[in-house]
Amino acid sequence: MIINEKREIRVKKQTGTPLRFTLILLSAIALLLFSMFIAISMGAKSLTLHTVWDAVFSYNRSLSTHQIIQEIRLPRVLAAAVVGAAFAVAGALMQGVTRNPLADVGVLGINAGAMFVVALSFVFLPQLPFSVLMLLSFTGAVLSTLLIYLLGSGSPGGLTPMKLTLAGTVVAALLHSLTSGIAIYFELSQDLAFWYAGGVAGVSWEQLRIVLPVILSALILSISLGRSISIMALGAEVASNLGVRIARVRLYAIIIALVLAGVSVSAVGSIAFVGLVIPHIARKLVGVNYTYVIPLSAVLGSILLVLADLGARIADPPKELAIGVIVAMIGVPFFLYVARKEQRNL
Repeated sequence: MIINEKREIRVKKQTGTPLRFTLILLSAIALLLFSMFIAISMGAKSLTLHTVWDAVFSYNRSLSTHQIIQEIRLPRVLAAAVVGAAFAVAGALMQGVTRNPLADVGVLGINAGAMFVVALSFVFLPQLPFSVLMLLSFTGAVLSTLLIYLLGSGSPGGLTPMKLTLAGTVVAALLHSLTSGIAIYFELSQDLAFWYAGGVAGVSWEQLRIVLPVILSALILSISLGRSISIMALGAEVASNLGVRIARVRLYAIIIALVLAGVSVSAVGSIAFVGLVIPHIARKLVGVNYTYVIPLSAVLGSILLVLADLGARIADPPKELAIGVIVAMIGVPFFLYVARKEQRNL
């Protein structure tokens, strides 16, 4: 009992105050809005912020600059913001319920499962509507998660954070190899290049109308799990005594993470490391209370992907780099740092 009380005191000390959280969240939202306006204004053709404002709020179809903003840049920037939030929150949920600081839908191979099914769909069902492709992508994420769980829990000692990470790495390598083989054999390399590297250049308003409600609904549901996930950090016994149904919360969180990952991959391809990096930054800023961590992760993930898309566009104009490359340049060193830190703590 004394140990449990000490754990609870330690968690409370690490948890930010509501005022601190509110100030940080509002600052992050302001930075996100500013980043989005900058991202919309910059590109192969630079536009003034005044033009961006007019195109967004007073659209004039006869002006070419307004058409560029409304039909090309605005949907891709919105897609980057929405998908960035989805990947970040999916990572936060996975880290929270598995208590694995290396958990991420990309690192654990969940994105690879979604990609594999997308590749199969291109081969056998090339004319599928986007809504069906999104559903199949989610199914691939679910199947890869089940495979990872079976591999990780089948060894002596049961499922541990390190075994989960290793199983995810193995499954990701396997599925990426199979996807590459399918792409080469059926000559789909060009078609799948977008999904391999990740990018928002091809996102249309039609896709956004399907993706946006699903992701926003999943984000709202994830915030409702924040308190329960925070209590689970105190330990299974304490959480059960406080009325948290651990198995149910874990199941709900994983399902939401799979929805967020599957839908996002179907829209922009496989972008790893967003869900790994962002939750760590959020916890540094507001503590371990997931009621705070989840919404802040959503905003910070949006900022990261909006800026990554901007960097991909302005690095070597008129050519564009893949967003996945930009994010990986940040994510890989961060992953190695966290992995080394966790190894020291074992």
